[in-house]
Order: sequence, then structure tokens, then C-alpha cells
Amino acid sequence: MAKTTFTQSPNSVLPWLGLALIILIADQFTKVLILGYYSLGDSTYVTSFFNVVRVHNTGAAFSFLASASGWQRWFFTAIGIAAALFILWLLRSHAGQKLFSFALACILGGALGNVIDRALHGYVVDFLQFHWRGWYFPSFNIADAAITIGAVCLILDELIRVRRAR
Repeated sequence: MAKTTFTQSPNSVLPWLGLALIILIADQFTKVLILGYYSLGDSTYVTSFFNVVRVHNTGAAFSFLASASGWQRWFFTAIGIAAALFILWLLRSHAGQKLFSFALACILGGALGNVIDRALHGYVVDFLQFHWRGWYFPSFNIADAAITIGAVCLILDELIRVRRAR
């Protein structure tokens, strides 16, 4: 009788899905804490350049379309779901490309975290606020940070790919 082993192929998508799941769990866990301990607008001073706040973003990045009449909730939810499906397809096709897959996993975990917020609450919970001498960067969350890291890694991956092609 043949012995069955459960080894992963070098092109397995499972590690990348695991990373996306870790990001999603960390994002949702921190948002549950913020929703449980902070009222809308509450803020805690942490350092001279960082606060923990509770902000609701009904729009997209930098509150894009936040003042729209409500249709943006479902529009951005649909975009997030479509992006997640596309990323899953890309991961299956390119799981062996480590930096590219790492970037996609970060974006996937972050996108799903924000989709869950929009579906459950109608807004994304943001809570990380950086500031300097009266200038405040828009508040963000773990999902947004993961998406940003993923985007930077996608750019880096492409730069490396172009350099190798020369």
C-alpha cells in the first residue's frame, strides 16, 4: 500500500494563504479592541508623534468618496471581493515567486479585512494616527498597512524583474 505524505510543493499557495489569514486575524482583532474600548472620536496619546484613535472611514484611501450618499459601501465592497478573487488566481499561478506572492498575500489579507468592516459596519475602522508639528497623516489600520507593504513589495518585485531582464 502506498504511503501518503502531506508535503507542500515549492509552488504551494498554502503558505501565502496562511500569511493572508494571519494579517486578516490581526486586523480584525485590533479593530474589535478599538470598537470595544473606544467611542467614535476617542484618542489616546502614545508618543509625541503617534495616537490611537477611533475613526470611521466610509470611503476608500484617504477618505475618498467618504461623503457620498452610501452607495460607496457596496461599491468598495465589490471592488475588494473582485480584487481578492483576482489575487487568489494570481497566487495559484505564481506561488513560487516569493516576493510577488508575499506582496499579494499582504494585499489579500488587508483587502479582506476592510471588506469585512464595510459589510459588517458600513465603514472601515481606522485607529493608527501619526502626526508631526500639527500635521496629521490620515488614520489607518493593520489592513491598510498590509496593503501598503504589499504594494511596495510589488513595485520592488517589478524593479528586480526589470533589472534581471537587462
